[in-house]
Amino acid sequence: MTRWIALAPLAVLAALAILFATFGLHHDPHFIPDALVGHKAPQETLPLLNTMTPTSLNAQLEGVTLVNFFASWCPPCAEEAPALLALQAQGVRIVGVAYKDDPAKTKQFLSRLGDPFTVVFVDRQGRAAVDFGVDAAPDTFLVDQRGVILAKHAGPLTVEDAQTLVDIADRAARSGDDSGSKQP
Repeated sequence: MTRWIALAPLAVLAALAILFATFGLHHDPHFIPDALVGHKAPQETLPLLNTMTPTSLNAQLEGVTLVNFFASWCPPCAEEAPALLALQAQGVRIVGVAYKDDPAKTKQFLSRLGDPFTVVFVDRQGRAAVDFGVDAAPDTFLVDQRGVILAKHAGPLTVEDAQTLVDIADRAARSGDDSGSKQP
C-alpha cells in the first residue's frame, strides 16, 4: 500500500503531462477568442485627437467600420500602416483610437506614416481598450452598420489580413448575417 502512495505523485504528474501535451498539439496559438464578437460595440465617449472634444465613438460607426487601436510607441502599429492606408484607398471607413498615447506623439506618428483614419479618438487611460477587450496594440475590430462586432484581428494587419476583414464585411452585407470570424 505504501508503494502505491509513493507512486501517486508520479501518476498525477504523468496524467498532467499527457493533458498538457494533448492540449498543446490541438491548440491553435493564432486563435485568440473574443467574447465581444457577435455583440454590440461598447458605448464609449472619448476626446477627439484634433479638438479634444468628448465625442461618442459609436456615433462614428457609420456603415461597416474598422476600429483600430494603435499607439505611436508601438512598432507593430507602424508596421501595419501600409495595410490601413490600402484599406482607406479602397473606401473602407477606419476609426482610430490612440491607446495610452500622448496626443502630440500621436499626431507626429500619423504625420510621418500617413493618416488612414476618418476620425481619431484619444484613450489616454486605456478605458475604451479594456471595454473592447484589446489584448495589446494594435487590435482591429470590424463593426457592422448596426454596431455589432463581426471580427477581431489581434496584432498588425497585413494586406492579406485586411482583405480578409473586407471579405467578412462583404459577406455580412450580402447575407445580412451578423456572424463573423473571431480571428480572421
